Amino acid sequence: MPSALWIAHVTVTDAEAYGKYAELAGPAIAAHGGEFLARGTRYHQLEGKDRPRNVVAKFPSLEAAVDCYHSEAYQSALAFAKGASERELVVVELNDI
Repeated sequence: MPSALWIAHVTVTDAEAYGKYAELAGPAIAAHGGEFLARGTRYHQLEGKDRPRNVVAKFPSLEAAVDCYHSEAYQSALAFAKGASERELVVVELNDI
């Protein structure tokens, strides 16, 4: 089964509340086999809307990433991010090359 990438582009509007999200989201992501590849690192925007925080996590499968998103633990974390950020999130399955 191919692994998958969880890719988030974020503009934080309330750093304190978003910090609480990050505290809770990390363990929820790890519990579903996710590991961070990039989180708030340097980037260069080439197209589209610029979001100053970009996060990439690798999951063992697309299903594991989607299950993580819908999990009780992640949804509890997400409650802190919803009023504290503007974000886009996509999960992309990797090619088995």
